[in-house]
Amino acid sequence: MHDLIPFIPGAVSTVLGSIPYFLPEIYLTVLFILVMVTDLLFGRNSEKLCRIVACAGILLVINKDYQQIQLLFAAGRGNGMFLFGEMLLLNRIAINFKFVIDALAIVLLLYFEWDNRLKAHRKGLSDLYTIVTGSLLGLHLMAMAVNLLSVYLAIEMVSIASYLMVAYRSENAFGTEAGLKYVLFGAASSAIMLYGISLLYGFSGSLNLFSGNLLPGLMQANPVAVSFALVLVLIGIGFKLSFVPVHFWVPDVYEGAPTPVTAWLSTLPKIAAFALLINFLRPFIYFEKWHAFDFKLILSIAGIVTMIAGNFAAVLQRNVKRMLAYSSIGHTGFALMAIVTYSSAGISALTYYLAVYGLANIGALALATYFANALDADDLDSYKGLGHKYPVASICFVIVLISLTGLPVSAGFNGKVLVFSAVYSVYQQDHNIWMLLLMITGALTTVVSLFYYIKIPLNLFLKRTEIVKNSAVKSQNIVILCVIISVLVILLGVWPDLLFKIL
Repeated sequence: MHDLIPFIPGAVSTVLGSIPYFLPEIYLTVLFILVMVTDLLFGRNSEKLCRIVACAGILLVINKDYQQIQLLFAAGRGNGMFLFGEMLLLNRIAINFKFVIDALAIVLLLYFEWDNRLKAHRKGLSDLYTIVTGSLLGLHLMAMAVNLLSVYLAIEMVSIASYLMVAYRSENAFGTEAGLKYVLFGAASSAIMLYGISLLYGFSGSLNLFSGNLLPGLMQANPVAVSFALVLVLIGIGFKLSFVPVHFWVPDVYEGAPTPVTAWLSTLPKIAAFALLINFLRPFIYFEKWHAFDFKLILSIAGIVTMIAGNFAAVLQRNVKRMLAYSSIGHTGFALMAIVTYSSAGISALTYYLAVYGLANIGALALATYFANALDADDLDSYKGLGHKYPVASICFVIVLISLTGLPVSAGFNGKVLVFSAVYSVYQQDHNIWMLLLMITGALTTVVSLFYYIKIPLNLFLKRTEIVKNSAVKSQNIVILCVIISVLVILLGVWPDLLFKIL
């Protein structure tokens, strides 16, 4: 104990020096407590108040995100700086990912209350808003984690919140089953990842990805054993990303969870997991002597298989949420293309792609909620003829699906072009066969995605049904939200620089 005393002043100084650069996360911690206390004080009547507090707090957090950029440049740390004894790395990439996460979180917080099935929960939504703000803190930490301990803790924070969100509405057997599956599979993946981390620590005696003895120690260990440990860690990260072969939980969980929760799971944790994967890969990529494990090869294969499995499985689906679940798997595979470029252009393309994908995917699931609210329409057959009865919602659905497909004059098209450009630029330099295969697979699966995305407008506008139920509920708020999303998707399709000026 006495041997540690000389190090205490330095450790305290490091912590205090990191606090000014950690303000968004401190604000999120305070916001979490505020929302929870508001719920406790006002009980069942606190739902709207909790929602207002959460949204206002996240707007303040977004402002603090932008201030972090100014702080870094003012401190002469434009390339980034380590926080809390190299547990976290704050740089422009992490700030951009946090901004995308926070902006989409506000949209989702507004959307939660507009799902009739979720709102019918007997306890109300106050607890859900508390869980969401706690989850956001974990997502921020995922975007900055560069120590294997902080990586694991951040993932677990998000995982626990996600388990609670999936099982929040458990009045029916299918929802309960979805929550149970997610908990079991999530616990298994966490255990696998923790075992991989323990092996890496055993081989090197270090948990720090960017300094210490981690990489030199792994170079001295058996390459097969090191590769095995790294695969275990990638399984834990891949569970959040839902790439093949750790994607099997997605369809049942996404279908069984409340639709706003599905929108949350398919966007925010996935975006944060990509930021985490970038941080995890970077030291291995730039360590010239590293040849024990070929990340580019493994992730290229995973990307190709994920694009094929996700898109072809989506073609066979009749349930809209299940179809969008497989679609999200396909989008994960496409986003992996940008990761394996290991270039600044690839990271920039990935950030843009994830932002526009998240926006369009939330729009698609919000419209699925709209038709479920109005007519209990959950599958494609129940969409027949609704395009003429609900023209505004149906046109918005077509626009967001165009963006998800990646067709021209949409934000999704620009996102896919940027990813293809980044991959092609790398292919021109080294003529790596895997880069070529990724581009071919990405192009072919984009065509395949047309076959299932087009089923929705086909049923809305071109197919007829003899009986069309009269809507008892009109969710005008969802229509307004989706009109705004559709306009943004078109604007970003025509002027893509609008988003680059922010990121």
